[in-house]
Amino acid sequence: MADQTTEVTILMALFDGERHLRAQLDSYASQTHPAWALMVGDDGSSDAGAAIIRQFADAHRNREIRLIQGPGRGFARNFLGLLQAAGPSVPLVALSDQDDIWLPEKLARGVKALAAVENGIPALYCARTHIVAPDLTPITLSRYWARRFSFANALVQNVAAGNTIMLNRAALNIAQAVDPGDIAAHDWWLYQIISGAGGRIIWDDEPVLLYRQHPGNEMGRNDTPRAWVARLRQILSGGFRDWNERNIRALRAAESMLTPANRALLERFAAMRSAGLSGRLAGLFGTGIYRQTTPATVALWLAALFNRL
Repeated sequence: MADQTTEVTILMALFDGERHLRAQLDSYASQTHPAWALMVGDDGSSDAGAAIIRQFADAHRNREIRLIQGPGRGFARNFLGLLQAAGPSVPLVALSDQDDIWLPEKLARGVKALAAVENGIPALYCARTHIVAPDLTPITLSRYWARRFSFANALVQNVAAGNTIMLNRAALNIAQAVDPGDIAAHDWWLYQIISGAGGRIIWDDEPVLLYRQHPGNEMGRNDTPRAWVARLRQILSGGFRDWNERNIRALRAAESMLTPANRALLERFAAMRSAGLSGRLAGLFGTGIYRQTTPATVALWLAALFNRL
């Protein structure tokens, strides 16, 4: 059963985020789930972001609100550092961007979903979002994912939106147990390592926040022709292959946490990438690796065809 006393530690990666930061913080204060704490990793901001966090802490002295120094190596390393800093005893964590607006039931939905998972089973919760313009004008809903979330999907596609992710204690133990190094993205890594370890991936098809779509960041939507072209260009230029190389290196460093079946799948995927054309195409048929949508699947096959896996 979901318990309103179960504390959720919110982990926010901050960098020059003053413009929309107050709205993000106010949305925490409006949560229907009352038990939450906040830890902010400031990655060397030059604006008033840190001061805004301190003001928020002064206004909410009944809560634990911490501001720590980030590693100064980008948002992915900032989030990984926050996961480590969360410590060994917090029951749940929720990742947060600095410029979204959480809907009031956001934490409550995640807490309820994670509470339904058997004790000791790693679980990652993620959800859909309302995509909005910087001024909050509605644009669209994030994509509906129809296929199962699994390690076979996680190897080649990141569909767990980082700004919606929540982890239970067992999943956090896994995330804290290894330094993945230079990974492509923290949310992709969490999707990979938790699913690879046999954990539960819970996807909520109800949107839980307003995600600001900034100019030049449309690629994050996954649902427009422009975004698809940008991702196709990333694949054909070798960027996708580089991401896979880094992810495989990180997963091999954590291979003791993977299930035997997923460890074998990882090695089949790694071998397939260095095979000839027929081996790559046969590998996609034979491994069961997949992406969620038809355009993404076409892009994956093009990556195999042009040796960009």
